[in-house]
Amino acid sequence: MTINLYIPSTQNFSGKSAICVAFMHRLQKDGYKVGYFKPVSSAARVMAESTVDEDARFVKEAFRLTESVDTLAPVVLTQQQMEAVLASGHTDSDYQQKVKEAAQVVAQDKDVVVMEGSNNFREGYIVHLSPPETIDLLDAKVVPVIGYQDDLQLVDDALMAAQRTGDRLIGVIVNNVPATRMDFVKNQAAPYLAQRGVNLLAALPHEPMLRSITVGEIKAALDGELLCGDCEDELVENLMVSAMNVEHALNYFRRVTNKAVIVGGDRPDVQLAALETSTKALILTGNVRPNPMIEAKASERGVAIILSKDDTFTTVEKVEKFFGKTRFRQIEKVMLFEEVLSRELDFDKLYKSIGLK
Repeated sequence: MTINLYIPSTQNFSGKSAICVAFMHRLQKDGYKVGYFKPVSSAARVMAESTVDEDARFVKEAFRLTESVDTLAPVVLTQQQMEAVLASGHTDSDYQQKVKEAAQVVAQDKDVVVMEGSNNFREGYIVHLSPPETIDLLDAKVVPVIGYQDDLQLVDDALMAAQRTGDRLIGVIVNNVPATRMDFVKNQAAPYLAQRGVNLLAALPHEPMLRSITVGEIKAALDGELLCGDCEDELVENLMVSAMNVEHALNYFRRVTNKAVIVGGDRPDVQLAALETSTKALILTGNVRPNPMIEAKASERGVAIILSKDDTFTTVEKVEKFFGKTRFRQIEKVMLFEEVLSRELDFDKLYKSIGLK
């Protein structure tokens, strides 16, 4: 009998996709036949006149799954579909039936199907595919992911998830916990939640690399121009802004590694100082091209140069919106997250609790 493990999150960018992928890797390592399923998606984009969920596409390619993307993610809610539901005043049962039939296809010859749930416990009600409705429809066991924001939010989110999922709840995973709050999570929040019937399966520490973004994502965020290097997949962990004189810039840049530096396009002296330290990308503002010496030095060191049309303030604002809020589709992140998860979560105990032999 196939076990359905449904993994939702309590808010966006909690690490849900990362945990689904890490779970699948670990289950495969331990000898289980694993499938992937995303019952409902509202974060898709249109490709070649068909609506495709990009998380499902990534997992299909990464795990070489045989099912089509449309089967792995059978219900993709577009703005047009939601407007049609609102205009008609009712939702037919086709959405639930579509999910049920696709889930049966995915479950064939699988020990476990990891189901990527909704981004929050509100999503999906409009088509009767909210997390509570979906887990009942698919007879799934549930492990919600909570992205740590503050102490009270963590406890409230865990209790809310328990109330919404009832006896289908296996336990919760708290992700991105700062080092300064780990003692509180493990030694105060966890015992309190246990008294309320909520098991804390794992508290995962904040890892800067997991919040990183690629050079290509920065370029897209700025609608900028990439001048040198085949480096769109390079990961940037930190962001620095320089508006200082060159005497202070070098010491400033040495404090932070694996960074992108935002600097005026007319400041070659500061750009050169950034290139002397651990820098992944120079973001030059004001749409000013670098002088040939800077471009040559960056190319020699494998550092990307991105031209931003905007001023420094606007450029910073645009890039900061993306840090920690990008999709989880780089193999370096996958491997690191699996390592962290395996260290912090007792998989033998989890397997027993969901009925895996």
